[in-house]
Amino acid sequence: MRSEAKVALVTGANKGIGYEIAAGLGALGYRVGVGARSAESRDAAVAKLVAAGVDAFGVPLDVTSDESVTAAASSLERLDVLVNNAGITGGMPQQPTLVDLDTIRAAVETNVLGVVRVTNAFLPLLRASAAPRIVNMSSTVGSLTRQSEGEQGPISAAYAPSKSFLNAVTLQYAKELRDTNILVNAGCPGFCATDLNGFRGYRTPAQGAAIAIHLATLPDNGPTGGFFDDEGVVPW
Repeated sequence: MRSEAKVALVTGANKGIGYEIAAGLGALGYRVGVGARSAESRDAAVAKLVAAGVDAFGVPLDVTSDESVTAAASSLERLDVLVNNAGITGGMPQQPTLVDLDTIRAAVETNVLGVVRVTNAFLPLLRASAAPRIVNMSSTVGSLTRQSEGEQGPISAAYAPSKSFLNAVTLQYAKELRDTNILVNAGCPGFCATDLNGFRGYRTPAQGAAIAIHLATLPDNGPTGGFFDDEGVVPW
């Protein structure tokens, strides 16, 4: 690895918002690890990023697998930024009276436990960084405040609660790491057109990536334990 370049790892970076986060950080001079399960799509994303001038490399990574995450962490020598972007909706239906419990389990396994699994595995590398940042990609549908004030997205007993859970975990990491130089925040990309929602979103993946790039490059006196979108603070 080039010692002078900061290193970032983005999970689920083979497409959509994750790819744009990798591209954005790469354009700022970061060496970017493209974390993804599929070797074919991972290699294609790396090739596209490299063609665009990004110093990118592939990281085989299934956030639901202890073995995969452990191997990924062992493959890196340095890490300055971790963006936990990989996520799933969990499938339909998601009305609480109809949802299958396995749908909820799947959403929590990837969107919450996957974040904990990856973060803990890479923490030793982050602790060695001069300016480590952890960004958890959440959603405003996970805001209990906004949900209670009115409709915030469709009725969801798996995806939205998993993002509320992720927000709570983000806050706990920030509390535990408050006496370190690691800044931990959650970011909402907005309703972006990706395969996660059948490309129904009104924002582009590049627009959605902006908040992650901002939080990944916060100054040393930046916030920690917050939830943000492009407009500022999002209530928990």
